[in-house]
Amino acid sequence: VGAWDSIIDIVGAAHLIDTLKADHWSISALPSGSGRVASAHGLLPIPAPATVLLLQGFPVFDDGIAGERVTPTGAAIVRYLVRDAAGRMEASTLMCTGTGFGTRIMPGISNILRVIAFEPAAPAMNEESLAVIEFEIDDQTPEDLALALERLRQLPGVRDVLQMAACGKKGRTVSSIRILADPGAMAGVTHACFMETTTLGIRTAVTRRISLERSHAAADVDGRAIGVKLARRPDGSITAKAEADDLQRAGDRHTRETLKLQAEQKALRRKHPDQDGDADE
Repeated sequence: VGAWDSIIDIVGAAHLIDTLKADHWSISALPSGSGRVASAHGLLPIPAPATVLLLQGFPVFDDGIAGERVTPTGAAIVRYLVRDAAGRMEASTLMCTGTGFGTRIMPGISNILRVIAFEPAAPAMNEESLAVIEFEIDDQTPEDLALALERLRQLPGVRDVLQMAACGKKGRTVSSIRILADPGAMAGVTHACFMETTTLGIRTAVTRRISLERSHAAADVDGRAIGVKLARRPDGSITAKAEADDLQRAGDRHTRETLKLQAEQKALRRKHPDQDGDADE
């Protein structure tokens, strides 16, 4: 590619690419165009052979406007920038835009090329399906039910087991049980509920769960290793919660609260060391 207009296109695109320093490039569907174009080899069909080869795998459409809509030079730039032509852009914040105008006049449409810069939005919340298994117990001793629920907690695919006090039929106090499990484990967990408890009926459903992005960190406070759970909120902020199990042998309530606060602060500083100038020890 040696024509002056192509060289200008390539140098201009290279300057834009270097200036933006984008992590990822995406592109909307490209107009295919129609007709013929003059070349050193005579008249060629549109899209030109080189353009067709370069745009393999990219979405294209016919907007009814004749002529060459994507040149081989433009196709080469797109092929270099866009690694995943079929990928869908994630939720982002629009930051700025730039527009370039061509000299060709086309009927009913502006001859422009537009670049829009985005920044990734706050991480999307995770969505998944969960099985919900529910039943009530009014005729099993508390000791035996506690053992049964502990066994159910250990089953593969079980996420959580909840026990709540409720008032059932005939004014009886009952234990309302709710188990959250992977959908694929629902049949096995339901069978185990019948075997471990005295219930005669179980309600099941598959529901949608939305959860925040989470991670774990370890903070060393006065020689104690304390685990901290970190959660990213929808606005991008991060909250911390020290693991209660790591604090239970720390002493009285005041000591536990002090260690908890210090561990959470350390974990947050480790996640964002530039917030207060405090680096990792």
